Amino acid sequence: MHNATLAPEISYYDYIIVGGGTAGCPLATSLSQNTSVLLLERGGSPYGNPDIINLANFGAALSDLSPTSPSQRFISEDGVINARARVLGGGSCLNAGFYTRASTDYVRDVGWDGRLVNESYQWVEQQVAFQPEMGQWQSAVRDGLVEVGVVPNNGFTYDHMYGTKVGGTIFDRDGHRHTAADLLEQANPSGLTVLLHATVHKILFRTKGKPRPVAHGVVFRDASGAKHRAYLKKGSKNEIIISAGSLGSPQLLMLSGVGPQAQLKAHNITVVLDQPMVGQLMSDNPMNAVFIPSPIPVEVSLIEVVGITHFGSYIEAASGANFAGGSPRDYGMFSPKIGQLSTVPPKQRTPEAIAKAIELMNNLDQAAFRGGFILEKIMGPISTGHLELRTRNPNDNPSVTFNYFKEPQDLQRCVQGISIIEKVIDSKPFSKFRYDYLSVPQLMNMTANSPINLLPKHYNTSTSLEQFCKDTVMTIWHYHGGCQVDAVVDSNYKVLGVDALRVIDGSTFNNSPGTNPQATVMMLGRYMGVKILRERMASEGSN
Repeated sequence: MHNATLAPEISYYDYIIVGGGTAGCPLATSLSQNTSVLLLERGGSPYGNPDIINLANFGAALSDLSPTSPSQRFISEDGVINARARVLGGGSCLNAGFYTRASTDYVRDVGWDGRLVNESYQWVEQQVAFQPEMGQWQSAVRDGLVEVGVVPNNGFTYDHMYGTKVGGTIFDRDGHRHTAADLLEQANPSGLTVLLHATVHKILFRTKGKPRPVAHGVVFRDASGAKHRAYLKKGSKNEIIISAGSLGSPQLLMLSGVGPQAQLKAHNITVVLDQPMVGQLMSDNPMNAVFIPSPIPVEVSLIEVVGITHFGSYIEAASGANFAGGSPRDYGMFSPKIGQLSTVPPKQRTPEAIAKAIELMNNLDQAAFRGGFILEKIMGPISTGHLELRTRNPNDNPSVTFNYFKEPQDLQRCVQGISIIEKVIDSKPFSKFRYDYLSVPQLMNMTANSPINLLPKHYNTSTSLEQFCKDTVMTIWHYHGGCQVDAVVDSNYKVLGVDALRVIDGSTFNNSPGTNPQATVMMLGRYMGVKILRERMASEGSN
């Protein structure tokens, strides 16, 4: 890894990958085996940062709003506060660590080669996936799910199966996180150059005398603002690959002149290709949770167990008083400091309003922070939104709208998921983790009225689960779309209408795979790296 300030002004490679994240790292590693690869990452290194490495510090990176933070906060137009990664390793440096594969149906529907998919998952798992050590809280949630009918009990497995299971985790036995950046250890060092703090401003296209635009280079700036250019070497198989995530990839296409013509012209961007589907079909899986104060201490745990229901909702849990990093008076991953300030109109999101939320929290009894959350996430989802440029600066967040619960089926799945959570809370295995005098409706009202967000409050939300779902909606950071297959890219992830350019990351997904996408995003990076190299070798062999 080198700081981009050390990069030459002009350089040449077989492949240029924009984004050293969950997909970009395994992709770069795979392509480096017998080609020259440049991997450009706008963030810094995850190594040596305790907020990334230690499970007990989970949340600290998400609540770090400094310009050098590994996470960059964004607020969707729906009002839900969210985060995007800005670090080598991408979202795998920030997430709750759950590792679980996509379903076999998902793999079949996308049209991937099943054998190469399995080989690619295994390659990832050898390096970053572990079996969690189950503590009492996670075990109680698992046993509660089974008791209330989320069956069978599938034990520990990476596979996506109906019923209740223990999934993998990227945290090892010592509570240390292993990220997609670790996959770079398998790279061919002579074939890979990794530049940090390298922000790509645009992709360069050749258009003169070409039947269609051909990508041939990128312009990036280092931390000092100096401009560099990297170009593709001569060769028909050489390509630029964007792996900048669901916000970054459509944003960079637009900044480079590939996107909806009217929007590009409004920002004085020269139109290379009018592509109205760039930035469309954005989705985020809505998450809703119930906080349960515990009369007895609980382990610090992130997602380890999942209940996979037949109606399209996934039930998961997290526990512990202090995994938000910093103050023990923190609602863990749902702390207002981390940002679940939800649907307050932007003009009303004042420092005073945020300070009031934190003050409310600081007045709560310390015991209120002992316990955990049971949450549900909607499969899919069906509801979609869109992304638009705000400025021409790649460091600025685009404007994104997810339209949570726009489709009634998504709301129905939430209601069914919350109903299962209610039953788990009332189950026998879970009984030691709750106060007898707090009924489930009271717990739900406490959750809805605690400062998990700054939504307009509705009295007694527990009477309507639909209202509870809408009032307490949060993100679980599994947003996707913006460069979908058959809309922006073809089934080989080549950008439609231009040459020598692909997008390989979660922006190409129609649905979020499995119950957590990171395993599949890492798999996709490896899968496409192997596939591209095989095609390259075959064509060189035939020449």
